[in-house]
Amino acid sequence: TTKVDYQGETLDFTPPWTRLTMVDAIKKYTGIDFDEVHSLEEALDIAKTHHIDTKENDTKGKIINAMFEEHVEKHLMQPHFIIDYPIEISPLAKRKKDNPDFTYRFEAFVACRELGNAFSELNDPIDQKERFLEQVKQKEAGDDEAYPMDEDYIRALEYGLPPTGGLGIGVDRLIMLLTNAPSIRD
Repeated sequence: TTKVDYQGETLDFTPPWTRLTMVDAIKKYTGIDFDEVHSLEEALDIAKTHHIDTKENDTKGKIINAMFEEHVEKHLMQPHFIIDYPIEISPLAKRKKDNPDFTYRFEAFVACRELGNAFSELNDPIDQKERFLEQVKQKEAGDDEAYPMDEDYIRALEYGLPPTGGLGIGVDRLIMLLTNAPSIRD
């Protein structure tokens, strides 16, 4: 069956799963349209109004992600694919051709949790180096999750990397769903 009982909810895995961009998901659950937010100042004002803690080095993309985590994830009980993640939080993912502020990345959500993460790998060494340099600035500004510079990886990209992609599935979270366990520990 494509239906699973989990903690009193019937989860329906029948395709197709709901697909929303991260920006559209925020708009659906908060009414805020980040496509209409054109400056960092506007994004910071929205964050403040919606009780999102910000840091000095935050960007619009990081604020979008924080809004999503705080105000959207809790609504994603049924299976969803959330697509088009901000470039600032996806330093290894390929930039979208039609909107370079976002990447070809998606995450699967079920029971209000991320179940898997996937993206098209960035294979442009110049773009990758620029992103690593930005990540180094973020790390120096106190972002513990920022990537370090990886010159060996950039050199490998310069030799050539065919289009690739990857998928990581939280097997532990999948087993939680299938066994009706309320936590990973259980």
